Amino acid sequence: MSNKKISALSSASTPLTGSEIVPINQSSVTDSVSVTNLTAGRSVSASDYVMSTGNLVPSTAAKGINFTANTPASGMTSQLLNWYEEGTWTPNQGAGLVVVGAFTSSGKYTRVGRLVTVEASLSGATSIACSAGTILCTNLPFAVNSLTNGVGSSSKGVTLGGTVLALGGGTTTVYTSTTYTASASLIYFTVTYSV
Repeated sequence: MSNKKISALSSASTPLTGSEIVPINQSSVTDSVSVTNLTAGRSVSASDYVMSTGNLVPSTAAKGINFTANTPASGMTSQLLNWYEEGTWTPNQGAGLVVVGAFTSSGKYTRVGRLVTVEASLSGATSIACSAGTILCTNLPFAVNSLTNGVGSSSKGVTLGGTVLALGGGTTTVYTSTTYTASASLIYFTVTYSV
């Protein structure tokens, strides 16, 4: 084959098989290497991710977006974002709830990395009440790693700051530090906690 400028060469058929030979300049000497050997020993591979309907999907669990190019603060333990999830959960009636009429509940959650934010709605057909320091509900979507404060409100929409607690140690229980009176038919709260 006669010498040609790179711009004059025809395009290779893709995807490459790995057996193709490409020229390289190594220590001022022009050599050749196969495409397979060009990346041998490298841990970075496009096959670690699968493009599926326009989404980037890690092919291995616990892989994600690595932010090590950023300068971390002292004490940094990880720069890998490897979890995002949204969903619904069903809060179970807590032992501290006094419910008149049928109990109903619903909830949503969002998990980003190790932080989970839950929203929940607890109601009684006639009324619902709970004393301070008792269990509001159980069945959080992920077990709690550390003590976390949240915000609750009654059916009248009055915000009672710092009223709900998710206690650590692997529990899935939410406690209240505020008394909700039986005048409420709905208790709504949100809590963000670490897993």
